Amino acid sequence: MPDLYGRVALVTGGTRGVGLGVARALHAAGADVVVCGRNRPEALPEGFEFRAVDVRDPEAATALVRGVAVDHGRLDVLVNNAGGAPYALAADASPRFHASVVTLNLLAPLALSQAANAVMQEQPDGGSIVMISSVSGTRPSPGTAAYGAAKAGLNSLATSLAVEWAPRVRVNALVVGPVLTEQSALHYGDDEGVAAVGRTIPMGRLAYPDDVGGVCVFLASPAAAYVSGALIAVHGGGERPAFLGASNAQHQKESRHE
Repeated sequence: MPDLYGRVALVTGGTRGVGLGVARALHAAGADVVVCGRNRPEALPEGFEFRAVDVRDPEAATALVRGVAVDHGRLDVLVNNAGGAPYALAADASPRFHASVVTLNLLAPLALSQAANAVMQEQPDGGSIVMISSVSGTRPSPGTAAYGAAKAGLNSLATSLAVEWAPRVRVNALVVGPVLTEQSALHYGDDEGVAAVGRTIPMGRLAYPDDVGGVCVFLASPAAAYVSGALIAVHGGGERPAFLGASNAQHQKESRHE
């Protein structure tokens, strides 16, 4: 585990799910961790600092970053994790719905990153910004079209900011596949549904939040000093192509050899 002692990390949406796993991993590596969300959770792990904010508000997002930097004297790591979208077919969703999804998943990370960059550029050792993206941004995302489009934009944003803000600030994105969280049932159904989805992944299971957290720790550490502008796949090998399940070519080949 890399040593992040003395580093200050801000994780948006860090009170549950993937964000909580990322925050735990950073804290375990020695970082001082600040998490934010719209509502204070009933409980947080010991040592976490919570700040209430709606990151969709650019002024509030900027104030959050500046406040953390002032109170802690620095900001070394920003993990833009807050995001998501409910299921809604594109033909049925309203323009307001689509705008809200894009704001949360693309424009909010941009505003937060701008504020973090302003702080990190003034620090001798700069800083690291990590975008939590999704496989939805690299393949079709039916039922969450605006979300997939926003994540595709987030991938592009990470690569562009990595060029603009180098060499002081490194920017990377994690292309995350299905993750086992307290909200998995909303996306995959009951335990049988979760297990069935896991069987479609080469690693044989959904990711755990800690799997994502471990990569964030690496990107926050000096071990990743030359890693910037990268889209790092954290998806267990990806998804088995659907045509392989539908094809009978292999069966025909086996029959010819009998």
